[in-house]
Amino acid sequence: MTRRTDWAEYTHPVAAQGQWNRGDSGAVGDDEGAGGPPPGDGDAHEGTPPLGDGGARRGRRRGRRRGVGAAAGDSQDGGSSFSSRAEEGESSGDPAERARAICLRLLTGTPRTRKQLADALRKREIPEDVADEVLSRFEEVGLIDDGAFADAWVESRHHGRGLARRALARELRTKGVDSALIDEAVGQLDAEQEEATARELVARKLRATRGLDRDKRLRRLAGMLARKGYSEGMALRVVRQALAEEGEDTEGLDETF
Repeated sequence: MTRRTDWAEYTHPVAAQGQWNRGDSGAVGDDEGAGGPPPGDGDAHEGTPPLGDGGARRGRRRGRRRGVGAAAGDSQDGGSSFSSRAEEGESSGDPAERARAICLRLLTGTPRTRKQLADALRKREIPEDVADEVLSRFEEVGLIDDGAFADAWVESRHHGRGLARRALARELRTKGVDSALIDEAVGQLDAEQEEATARELVARKLRATRGLDRDKRLRRLAGMLARKGYSEGMALRVVRQALAEEGEDTEGLDETF
């Protein structure tokens, strides 16, 4: 049984301070991928991009997000001491101590979902009942918060990579986030915001397609939006409008791509 006194030192490591590696720019990125597989035991976070200034409801759970894994005022020295304790704990013979140490190491510098941490503990052969107890306690003290993770993921990946709601939901499912939390997180984005981002993405790619024939331009630009999770209807509408604004004759353009 885990001693309650064991937990005081684990309440606020500098585990996810900053949470996402934010930059100074809020521009939508040019990469066309919709994200890779979820990280496992010891994997680095997959390059979460900077946040933008779009219309998502960023203030809705901002205070809660700041609390995921770190107190706002924690210092870098505090993070180093927790990291050292985590490394020492991984060699412990006590499975609960090992589980706590593994989770702390994985949470240092980046947030994780409960499923990601559970998968990591399973790989390290931590007994399931011990892992469940440790993970539940981490949730109680705020070191794991899948709802806050989903909110921050949507905000970051939409404004940084231009991903649509469908792609964002797919990514969060691979990370084991509950469907209700996914729905709430992607609900930050409405159709108007999504279309505005699609237009920005097309505007950034449009120049590179000049010189191609009209149908090829349509397929290339609409395909880029489709890979980012935008619906076929929205992709075609946005691209056709962008081509028309450049003076292209859009009459009779392919209805599909």
